[in-house]
Amino acid sequence: MFSARPGRLVPGPQRSLFADPTFRRLMPVFALSDLGDGMSVVAVAWLALVLAPGGGQGSLVGIAVAAYVLPGALGALVLGRWIRRLPARRLLVADATLRALLLGAVPLAHLAGVLTPAVYVGLLGASSLLHAWGRAGKYALFVPLLSDDQRVAANSVLSTSMWSATIAGPALAGVLVGVLSPVWIIGLDAATFAALAVRAGRTTLPPPSGAGPAAGPSAGPAAGPAAAGGTQQGLRILRRRPELLGLLVVTWLFNLAFGPVEVALPVFISGPLGAGSGLLGAYWAAFGVGAVLGALALGAARRLPLWPVMLGIIAGHGLGLLPFAVPHTALPSLIGFAFAGLTYGPYSALSFTLIQERAPAEALTAVLAANNAVLLTASPLGAAFGGFLLDRSSAAAVIVGCGALMVLMALTCGVVLKLSGRDRRRRRADPPGPLRTTRAEPG
Repeated sequence: MFSARPGRLVPGPQRSLFADPTFRRLMPVFALSDLGDGMSVVAVAWLALVLAPGGGQGSLVGIAVAAYVLPGALGALVLGRWIRRLPARRLLVADATLRALLLGAVPLAHLAGVLTPAVYVGLLGASSLLHAWGRAGKYALFVPLLSDDQRVAANSVLSTSMWSATIAGPALAGVLVGVLSPVWIIGLDAATFAALAVRAGRTTLPPPSGAGPAAGPSAGPAAGPAAAGGTQQGLRILRRRPELLGLLVVTWLFNLAFGPVEVALPVFISGPLGAGSGLLGAYWAAFGVGAVLGALALGAARRLPLWPVMLGIIAGHGLGLLPFAVPHTALPSLIGFAFAGLTYGPYSALSFTLIQERAPAEALTAVLAANNAVLLTASPLGAAFGGFLLDRSSAAAVIVGCGALMVLMALTCGVVLKLSGRDRRRRRADPPGPLRTTRAEPG
């Protein structure tokens, strides 16, 4: 299967990935759709600022950001009965097709003069209905074809693509908003998903390689489709595995705390800094640069204890938001946001690798979809709450408060883990059987 000779310039673990023709064929469209989503980070919020009625900017930005993500959790839970039997490739194609059609309707509604806030939020929400399943399909697509080491490398490449797009996408959108309406940038995002749907739809995956264990669904209906279990089965598996459940809870709280930042950042830039969308793109680009550098450190992070690394990432991310306390100059907060991205870089790849290692092979897509469905609720809820806060507080106060909350959460989780570790060691030290007396009774 890996017959082509990889280029010498490609790092060791990634060489066999890019020698695989299927990976080489799909990775460019993955990167293209990541770039489109990177542009929408700026365009979705900025268009909400444009469409918002006077005095309600914070609320509409929060609702729009939430609508772009939150319905994906509903789709994972409600639609699983009908789509859970689709293999990973078809899940990916279905999600990409839906996003292409409905995001593409945003510029069409603008041309027709009917793009009201309600229509805008409705299109964003409907476009995300299958996103939890689509993302699960993306990460599960290559799993049965790769060995353990290649799986880690694939996760790293996918995460690096996402964060690279976070550099280029917002920066490009910030430039384009100066000459184009943000509705056309959302239209470009739709076009990238159309390209992904076409390319993935025309790709036939080979049978699983004998080099590694089958750890998930393949693209063919006979090879363990996503419905080896639905989202409900995935939730049951997560509940039975304390390590996966703990990771899910901590990540959900982390995403919840970051949700208000996505809403407050454009308001912070247009308000206290008095700047435009170009600076918003620069902030997200700085975050993306940090995240790519952090993702490249995945190999070193894998050699360290998991939970100290995870909690250190959360605390470092929160510390990076504290410079927003200086509201009248961009440099301190720009550096802090880059540092927040740097610390966050390895988090996604570490999380997905842990799930792939711990989840049952035959139910991997169901576990990933359930995990994504739960996580998809966190950031949008935080964004909606952030919009509520912005109408009652300053953007700087909201961002700094989120950073302080992350630091406090990391410290609290660290204390809980230390106490639970002591309790486990104490139980192992006590032999089973009748209670022992603590002192000899007198004769």
